[in-house]
This record gives sequence, structure tokens and C-alpha cells, in this order.
Amino acid sequence: MPIFDPLYLLLTIPAVLFSLWAQHRVKSTFAQYSKVGVRSGMSGAEAAAAIVRASGMQGVSIERHQGYLSDHYDSRAKTLRLSPEVYDGRSISSIAVAAHEAGHSMQHATGYAPLALRSQLVPAVQIGQRLYMWPFVFGLMLHMTGLIWLGIVCFSAVVIFQLVTLPTEINASSRAKAVLQSTGIVSGADEQAGVAKVLDAAALTYIAALVASALQLLFMLIRSQQRR
Repeated sequence: MPIFDPLYLLLTIPAVLFSLWAQHRVKSTFAQYSKVGVRSGMSGAEAAAAIVRASGMQGVSIERHQGYLSDHYDSRAKTLRLSPEVYDGRSISSIAVAAHEAGHSMQHATGYAPLALRSQLVPAVQIGQRLYMWPFVFGLMLHMTGLIWLGIVCFSAVVIFQLVTLPTEINASSRAKAVLQSTGIVSGADEQAGVAKVLDAAALTYIAALVASALQLLFMLIRSQQRR
């Protein structure tokens, strides 16, 4: 990207600041509620297993996965991979994150369309992220409209992926909140409020990613029109 382009700086600096704030918010909220235990005394791994059982899902495994907040659901392997802090933790934060990932397994089991679409988009997104910059920049330099639009199309895959990801993550959190309450894994308004704060903070990171990518795509579209 032409990082010294005034328009690029105008559009990306606010997005970068928003992303940094969102990352700080999720880490600080997780740290805050990682110090608050749940009355059920369950660990994140135990809560995830309980949600899987309560939902009647079959063949879902739960594994410890290295890395801070590296938690994710692998739909191909039907496996919940939880970071050590979440897998072993017995806090509101651990329960919230584990339940969120279990929410993705519930989406998988019920055939939730956005989750399936997101999985199908992964190869295109990986290619688009690696390649979009070169045809776009060279297209601007050489005044070649075809190259410019090739870069735009490649990057559009990233934006579409994030557009699909945001409702998928919000839906997983909604499922997590509902099942935690119905199963009694969290009890009382204080624990439910803590879970909501952890999951809402996590959602901010997906919103920030979408905003940043959308603004970058807007920059590319504006510059493409100016080169016509």
C-alpha cells in the first residue's frame, strides 16, 4: 500500500486506533474476569464438554491448545481447541470463551449457513490477502486498469469473509450466553453480566477488523476511479 498517500493515512489511522483499542479492551476485560471465579467451580474445558453434552452433539473433542487467547473451533476436525488459560481456568472469562467456541460447534451441528460459508471462503481469503497489494500498486504505477481491479477483487474476498465472520461470531456468543444460563453453568445476574462483558469485548475485535478492511477497500476504489 502507498502508506504515504494522504488519503490512505486519513482512512487507516482511525481504523488502526480503533483496532488497538478493541484489542486492549478484550485483553483487559479477559484479565479482569479471569480473576473472578464461577460458583459452579467448572473449568473452561468442563463447561465446553457440558455444553456439548447438553446440546446432544456427537463426535466433538476438546483439546488444550498453546497460545494466549488462541481458542477456536476446527469444523473439519470437529474439535474445540482451547488455550491453557481457558481450558484449565475456572473463571468467568474461561467459561465465556469456552462457551463461545462451543457455540461454533453448535452452529456446525445445526448447519448454520454463515459458518459453512466462512469455511468455504478461507482458501480465497488466503490467496487474496497475499496477492492483492501487488497488482493494485503496479496497476496504479503503470496506469493499468485491469491490474488495479484484480487487486480490488482479491481484497474484496477479505472484506466478504469479515462480513460473514461478524454475524457468525455474534451468533456463537448468543448461543453461549443462552446455554450457560439454561444449564446453570453460570448463575446469578453478576456472572451472566460478566460473561456478556467478556463476549461483547471480543466482538469488538471483529467489528474493528471489518471497519479497517472496509476503509481500505474504499481507498482502493477511490484511487481506482481517479486513475480512469
